[in-house]
Amino acid sequence: MGEIEGTYPVLQTAGTRLGVQTPMGVSTLEPGQILSPRVQEKHARVRVKLLDNTVEIFDIEPKCDGQVLLTQLWKHLNLIECDYFGLEFQNIQSYWIWLEPMKPVIKQIRRPKNAVLRLAVKFFPPDPGQLQEEYTRYLFALQLKRDLLEERLTCAATTAALLTSHLLQAEIGDYDETLDREHLKANVYLPSQEQAFEKILAFHRRHTGQTPAESDFQVLEIARKLEMYGIRFHTASDREGTKINLAVSHMGVLVFQGTTKINTFNWSKVRKLSFKRKRFLIKLHPEVHGPYQDTLEFLLGSRDECKNFWKICVEYHTFFRLLDQPKPKAKAVFFSRGSSFRYSGRTQKQLVDYIKDGGMKRIPYERWHSKTRSSIHVLTADLPKQHMPEDEAYFIAKEILATERTYLKDLEVITVWFRSAVVKEDAMPAALMTLLFSNIDPVYEFHRGFLHEVEHRLAVWEGLSIAHTKDDHQRIGDILLKNMRQLKDFTSYFQRHDKVLAELEKATKHGTKLEAVYKEFELQKVCYLPLNTFLLKPIQRLVHYRLLLSRLCRHYTPGHHDYADCVNALETITEVTTTLQHSLIQLENLQRLMELQRDLVGVENLIAPGREFIREGCLHKLTKKGLQQRMFFLFSDMLLYTSKGIMGSSHFRFRGLLPLRGMLVEESENEWPAPHCFTIYAAQKTIVVAASTRQEKEKWVLDLSTAIQAAKSSSGGDVSPGLPGSPLCMRSPRSSDEVVLEQEPGDPTQGPGGSLEGLGQHRANTTIHVCWYRNTSVSRADHSAAVENQLSGYLLRKFKNTNGWQKLWVVFTNFCLFFYKTHQDDHPLASLPLLGYSVSVPREADGIHKDYVFKLQFKSHVYFFQAESKYTFKRWMEVIESASSSCGAPSPAQDSPWPCSGLEGALKGKEE
Repeated sequence: MGEIEGTYPVLQTAGTRLGVQTPMGVSTLEPGQILSPRVQEKHARVRVKLLDNTVEIFDIEPKCDGQVLLTQLWKHLNLIECDYFGLEFQNIQSYWIWLEPMKPVIKQIRRPKNAVLRLAVKFFPPDPGQLQEEYTRYLFALQLKRDLLEERLTCAATTAALLTSHLLQAEIGDYDETLDREHLKANVYLPSQEQAFEKILAFHRRHTGQTPAESDFQVLEIARKLEMYGIRFHTASDREGTKINLAVSHMGVLVFQGTTKINTFNWSKVRKLSFKRKRFLIKLHPEVHGPYQDTLEFLLGSRDECKNFWKICVEYHTFFRLLDQPKPKAKAVFFSRGSSFRYSGRTQKQLVDYIKDGGMKRIPYERWHSKTRSSIHVLTADLPKQHMPEDEAYFIAKEILATERTYLKDLEVITVWFRSAVVKEDAMPAALMTLLFSNIDPVYEFHRGFLHEVEHRLAVWEGLSIAHTKDDHQRIGDILLKNMRQLKDFTSYFQRHDKVLAELEKATKHGTKLEAVYKEFELQKVCYLPLNTFLLKPIQRLVHYRLLLSRLCRHYTPGHHDYADCVNALETITEVTTTLQHSLIQLENLQRLMELQRDLVGVENLIAPGREFIREGCLHKLTKKGLQQRMFFLFSDMLLYTSKGIMGSSHFRFRGLLPLRGMLVEESENEWPAPHCFTIYAAQKTIVVAASTRQEKEKWVLDLSTAIQAAKSSSGGDVSPGLPGSPLCMRSPRSSDEVVLEQEPGDPTQGPGGSLEGLGQHRANTTIHVCWYRNTSVSRADHSAAVENQLSGYLLRKFKNTNGWQKLWVVFTNFCLFFYKTHQDDHPLASLPLLGYSVSVPREADGIHKDYVFKLQFKSHVYFFQAESKYTFKRWMEVIESASSSCGAPSPAQDSPWPCSGLEGALKGKEE
């Protein structure tokens, strides 16, 4: 009986069962056909049908292993990510079997030269963004085209028409009614294509300008969300005799009734998979179904069918779940029990690492629409590298494209992900649903169209550069002018954002169900920033357009053909941002107060009319035990200080409050044997605090003095507004289901044990936590500047003590770098808060011999990043320096006298 145990570290090696005949493989003869005795031929010409339906012939020795044929095929196709694919053939019972690499071909296919094998996708990753090569995505799109025609990828008629329209765009290019109709009459994409004819044409009209690569990606994006994506049915029945279908995916074993999924057995729940004759057995961990109902049994049509499905499960589990392929056990001395089958290729992780580390020289790949040239063309490896435009305007346009991609993903956090969460739980009042989504949905739809236009223009721009020609399409101003004028019509939507933010906060505060959904959603990986931060993005994006257009206008000369459009676009967006400037300031202040309200335990109604946030950061307060680390928050009417909450909580606990009315700040460094001290005199209390550096001290003293002076001239009572009854209102802490924050900053690759830079600690990246652990502060002005300094793009990253460079999609926002594998990913892999880091160019001792490399360092943590051009190198240096210097990071010669994790008592004074 074949089986896989527990975490499946190893599988059995080959062994011969006593009394079992040598398997003769699967017959490919037609029913009734008789095999005439013939001498075994030394060579066989094997036919392989490729995914584009062409047939290639390969010469092999029948006794050779299947891997020989596979290797010839991968070499012929120049296919790097070959491990996702396999060769399949049908047996006499007409179900599909994968060619095994480690088994002789003749033992699998009795007459190889009479068989036709076909190339097919074997492993379907959950996210096509995991596919690194454009050529691989093209082959995946062809597989989905085949699945549509064979009715494997069942979906709604509208979805099928949409998929077909993208396949049509990839094949023949932009919509042309005559050409479309002729092509669809000659080529069948759907079994019921005639009924979907007009829908396909209507969808195809929308794809104008879409490149074949973009079309392929759209096909994969749509298909991956379908329940039948990558599903291959194996007919079975359960213990009651009910007909069902079994399937396997990256997540585990699936059970379907018809085409409806009724159960999923995740790999984490499965202890063992095995088969015995026609019975397929799933043994679950006891905690899943209890110790007495831990084995599920399904009956397949025959032993061969059962074993075939079991093999597919073994391969899927190994490919997606294991880091390395399993090693064989030692050979049995007398006999062995169970199947000797095991997966023999690379796991997905090994494949990704191999490509990431440059294990194979990539072959440049180009593809054109079939109506102009051949549909696919793979260049030989010795051709010159692709030439990118050298004009700075191109890189500014590329920055617009990269940041627009990130911005659209940010909008999806609200329009797609959060909407789904609240709808599923019916957690949001109908009026708020209408207010929120009627306000942001039109903005999202507009930017989808804008992104498509920019992507198309950049593709044309790059294509013209490769051809070494100049064209009127090497410009971006016309697109920007048209869209900035359209954005002007959305001013009323942007002006309602403060109402949306306030109503959402109010509903969350008074609705237990919505509050629970809100908090749970913020802990999801897709919500990589505080949720209300995403509601500010639409207005902040307008500021980015203004800055990018300013850069374009400075670059162009007045006579340039793109200059006039850029100037007009800049004037238009400047008018909009000027109108909304006050709204943006209010929104940023409201969002900051809302975020602090969630993180501070013991303070009610922090959000109050007229209250403005000024600075937050870490200072050390003089107590009986010496200098103790405290988190201070300066507002327009008070200074509030807290200490870190109990272990396991990300909150900060209220310790004291000082009204600004009547406050006096005095530098007192000479009075205390500690550097960077100053004294704060309030109406009823005096405290002594120490900053980490002289620069930090000067910032605090300046902001305090300015706020005190402003408070003198303002109206209102001495009691801080918004704190009911007294200057302070205590309340019980919020529930403790927040993520655990670690104590020391560490390597982002270390994950949960690393600290701020981890995968599961989404709340840890907020500035309040970073300031605490980096012993620094951030002001309102710093937050406003951070809005303007946002950037996205691909970078190569290398750690200090490693040799390999890793290509990552990097997003800079909110004083933090977020790392993705590709720009299509929905959530970051890791993050790196930048407060306290220094940015510089590598020194000779660093041993970096590449252009456009910058170095990030905080204490012993060192990272190197390589940009693609001089322009992008300068931009990354600018934005990172703005984030790291905003906190007054000390230079290496001026390291802070206080360690980030806290202080031992150094001074004696009054107990607080």
